[in-house]
Amino acid sequence: MAVRRISNRARTILLCGSAFVAAQAQAQVPAEASDEAADIVVTGSRPIAESEAAALLVQKNSDSLVAVAAADSVGRLPDQNIAQATSRLPGVAVERDQGQARYISLRGAPNYWTTLSFDGINVVSPEGRDARFDSIPSAIAGKIIVSKAVTPDMPGETVSGNVNVVTRSAFDYDGFHFTGKAGLGHAILGDRPEEEASVVVSDRFNAGSGEIGVLLSASYFKRAMITDNFETDYERVNQDKRPGWETRFWPAEAENKLYRLTRKNWSLSGRLDWKPDSDNTISVRSIYTIFTDDEARDNYRFDLDDRQSDLSNASAACSTAINPTPTTTGYADVCIGNTPLKGTIYGIDIRQRSTLRAFRQSIFTNTLEGTHQFGDGWTLNWLGNYTESKDDRSVVGEASWDSPSTRTLRPTVAYDFSDPNRSVLNLFSTVQLSTPTRYQAGYPVTAIDGFTKPLSSLSMLNAIDTTKAYTGKLVIGRETSLLGGEAIIKLGFQFDQRTKVADENSLVLNTTAQFAAIGMPTDYNLFSLNRSFLGKIPMAYTFRYFDTEKMRQVTDAARGLYAFSPNLGNNYDVRERVYAGFAMATLKYDWGSIIGGVRLEHLKNRGKAVVTNGSVNTPITKSAEQTMAFPSLHVNYNLDDTKKLRLSFNSGAARADYDQLRPNYVISDSDQTISAGNPDVKPERAYGVDAYFEWYVRPQGYLMVGAFYKRVEDVLYRQRSKFNSTEFNTPGFDRSTYDLSRITNGGDGRIYGAEAAAQLQLEPWTQQLGLPDFMGGFGISANVTVNNSRVTKPAINGVPARKVRLPGTSDLIYNVGAYYEKYGISLRLNYQRRSKWLDSVADDLTDAGDTYWAADDEMDFSARFAVTPNVEVYFDASNLLNKPGRRYAEPGNLLTATGIPTPHTDIYTMEWERFGRRFAGGVRVNF
Repeated sequence: MAVRRISNRARTILLCGSAFVAAQAQAQVPAEASDEAADIVVTGSRPIAESEAAALLVQKNSDSLVAVAAADSVGRLPDQNIAQATSRLPGVAVERDQGQARYISLRGAPNYWTTLSFDGINVVSPEGRDARFDSIPSAIAGKIIVSKAVTPDMPGETVSGNVNVVTRSAFDYDGFHFTGKAGLGHAILGDRPEEEASVVVSDRFNAGSGEIGVLLSASYFKRAMITDNFETDYERVNQDKRPGWETRFWPAEAENKLYRLTRKNWSLSGRLDWKPDSDNTISVRSIYTIFTDDEARDNYRFDLDDRQSDLSNASAACSTAINPTPTTTGYADVCIGNTPLKGTIYGIDIRQRSTLRAFRQSIFTNTLEGTHQFGDGWTLNWLGNYTESKDDRSVVGEASWDSPSTRTLRPTVAYDFSDPNRSVLNLFSTVQLSTPTRYQAGYPVTAIDGFTKPLSSLSMLNAIDTTKAYTGKLVIGRETSLLGGEAIIKLGFQFDQRTKVADENSLVLNTTAQFAAIGMPTDYNLFSLNRSFLGKIPMAYTFRYFDTEKMRQVTDAARGLYAFSPNLGNNYDVRERVYAGFAMATLKYDWGSIIGGVRLEHLKNRGKAVVTNGSVNTPITKSAEQTMAFPSLHVNYNLDDTKKLRLSFNSGAARADYDQLRPNYVISDSDQTISAGNPDVKPERAYGVDAYFEWYVRPQGYLMVGAFYKRVEDVLYRQRSKFNSTEFNTPGFDRSTYDLSRITNGGDGRIYGAEAAAQLQLEPWTQQLGLPDFMGGFGISANVTVNNSRVTKPAINGVPARKVRLPGTSDLIYNVGAYYEKYGISLRLNYQRRSKWLDSVADDLTDAGDTYWAADDEMDFSARFAVTPNVEVYFDASNLLNKPGRRYAEPGNLLTATGIPTPHTDIYTMEWERFGRRFAGGVRVNF
């Protein structure tokens, strides 16, 4: 088998039997390091090893702290989207939705500290600042560069790091290039299919002046799925004053959300590069990605606290023996033997929702960029970008079916939540005894749709959030001598304008005449399918799926007969302008390099909205502006040719999301709440230091260990408090006592931790260790991150100030991957674990305290076989452990803060989902 050495020229192309690796190292690898080729040895037909080698080459020669995934490393595991592909790298954790990786957290920091960019241009996600990575297929990436230490040429909104998706270029390849992939898959839960296809075509052409490269790519992924789910909301009940009430939290509502989903990803991209000569390059790039989520959700909600007011507020101790004929519904009543985790409630309300959604998110980004070298060491880089992101949150239709007020027509529910991984809801008929206020459980009921649940409403929603972003950037560079070293000095200027417009309109039908006009049945059994449950979760009742075609028929009829009305309280127009300039210098010495500089940003926000108070709609416009400076310094010291020490200081600011900056108030008199934006909220500032040691083992391998610390100021969090103003009072409505919810700044805090990583393979050492040749195919990659975060949450609602974690942070994250590849065979098994993390911070004990996501475990397997040098077959197995996702309430921290010492507990499960194992296989070709 031939041995090849990777050179560190601008292009690194490895045609490795069945697969290819394209790692373009321009702008990352200095041309003068030509002896670097001796550092990395790879062998043919080794796609995993070769892609890792190409990634390490980029990483080693970077002047700042980065982690890199090369193109075929992305395709080596079942990584359909950028979030999942990036999660293999050191210090990276993901948050999942419906089992798919969606958000990225770097080194345990909150996910909104991570920014997304395409070819170095920050892109606003359709959802806003919380960059959503599951809508971006990995097929468009030539490589993924995760920058953990911010440099002055990066926007100040980059706090914990940036995920830069570097697209492929025709100049990554010697000439004509074609690669394609096609596969089919199967999801075990619900017996659902998957489909996948992608293609990349490129070529280079001689022009009258120089050379032109053209690349086109497209990808498609379709995944149908079923989800097992149960959810429970806990609350402190005001009337419960019996002994021990301080630590009791009762289930207010229990529900099953039973999903039938079809998710699709499309992407189209094109790139044209013109190199008239070796000193000039002009590039035109377009990327269009679409993510759709067609969701049919059967939601059975059991309103357990429907008759909470029946409960006595007596405080005396009482017998806790089971009483099967109570005078109350039994909710929160310890005197009939009920507990928060087990009991019986008589005659409860079923609030059923049949929901058909058609979510669609898209990103369309276009860039024109030029890079020029001229004169005596001068460089000029300029670019213009236009990006349009859309978040279509529309609901095709939602039918609401509610139990009548007559309690004997409602179910009695025996609940058992004592197992955090089970929600047991046994249904019975409700019998009224001779004493009018006493009820008891009747005969067992299995078919929930046998209970009377007349149609109460049919609603439709048209909601599209559109973000239009314009970026202009100019960077002038000069090579010179400075402070005894070779220097590159850069001055840069950047303008960004982002405008997000939320446009939401709704239609609600709630009369018998309206239902008849559109042909909507009021009996659920005439609106549903006689189909068995497709999931696996144990449920004590059976149900009927609603008919999605009938939903489309009646909502189409409704849209033709009735007009939508704007939801003024949810509509807004927020514009953000950032005027930025930076100065930085890169100094090169025999022993390493130094990067230092500062970035200045002047931020101007303008928000428009409408405040609705009764029948009065008042337009409101508010503006705010601020100037911030972001200094940074990076030192890279070469201990020898293979070992590096990296030290850095950096700073950044996380700004509130666009909807949180809107200047309006949304008033709900029925819930006695007011939700609001806060255009005056300050950015969350962070200052960090890093110290890392890297060892690029010869002839191939990588070891790393490092530590990091960030100080955080003006932490952003959502606060709930009393409105305490008469501004919105009207006759008959005193809104000064309503609960106000809005984003605000909290106290200060910090996050610190350490990480380590290793990538090793036996191939270079088999002879030295006396091992047989076949053992050279074994390799391992592993990484671990530990961290600790604490921020001060200010006192509110009678709760003293207390220390909490940063939301989204896990104490421990690690990945372990073992692989074997030789003789055309490539096998890899990867395991990743993330410990529990804080989801939300409570202001009081109304809803049982802070919420957490339990630890997440994932295991994937992939296999490849090279049929010919240009054709391979593959097999991927995902979510092999099939562990559930579980969110729970944890009142202990808040109780302790209020003077009631309470140990940590995770028994209050609020959300539980399982998604099933998935398998896929297909063929890949390249020429």
